[in-house]
Amino acid sequence: MAEASLEEWVPRTKIGRMVKEGEITSIEEIMRRGIPIKEPEIVDALLPRLEEEVIDISMVQRMTDSGRRVKFRVVAAVGNREGYVGLGQGKAKEVGPAIKKAIDDAKLNIYQVRRGCGSWECGCDRPHSIPFRVEGKSSSVRVVLLPAPRGLGLAIGDVGKVIIGLSGIEDVWSRTLGQTKTTINFAKAVFDALKKTSDMVIRSD
Repeated sequence: MAEASLEEWVPRTKIGRMVKEGEITSIEEIMRRGIPIKEPEIVDALLPRLEEEVIDISMVQRMTDSGRRVKFRVVAAVGNREGYVGLGQGKAKEVGPAIKKAIDDAKLNIYQVRRGCGSWECGCDRPHSIPFRVEGKSSSVRVVLLPAPRGLGLAIGDVGKVIIGLSGIEDVWSRTLGQTKTTINFAKAVFDALKKTSDMVIRSD
């Protein structure tokens, strides 16, 4: 969002007002408190270098009493390539509004990804991969992400590369099961796997 738009922003939530007034200056603080983000402008203000990518645009048809209704469904991802990534979808009668809805939805679903160097083949201790094996699911699709050595790249399909790349992860192995050609479920499964890098607790016995 442009600087001018943020200046015109009138927050509708308490957290939004705290961000606007400078009482909250980092998204980490919101994540730590476990407070849901209900305004995309909060993410715009706290993560100004956020990148946006449209992953899929499809036409959805529905029969009603008044005839056939056609809408566009868009799946989009956002990320700052420094540990934050979000995935969302939106529907509208026109492509432009559907894209905006999907991007706003992705901002409301932004998540922190734990990066690391969990590959036994590497051990460089740099946050270029993931710290451990994670598995994500959506409908019939399962995606397993595994730590990879530095320089391997993202060994996954194009949709996965976009989402994982936006999170800032540079190297990863993957295994996929199910109907991976269904873009939306594949994207959701990849995102679910990335979320689990932060959901899982590392024990230090």
